[in-house]
Amino acid sequence: MKGQSINCCQICGEWKQEGIHVLSSFICKGCEREIVNTNPDDERYQYFVDRMKFRRLLNQTTS
Repeated sequence: MKGQSINCCQICGEWKQEGIHVLSSFICKGCEREIVNTNPDDERYQYFVDRMKFRRLLNQTTS
């Protein structure tokens, strides 16, 4: 993992090295896996959507 940067996950808020970048957001591997395996009808899925919206709005107000 040499040379990888550490990023703050938009979902869990933890600092991780492995994950994906979606637009200007970073989602750690664990949260990505949980999102992919969650049915859109599950209330947990809405939590993920809300976290991404909240973080995006937060980033817009601080930039």
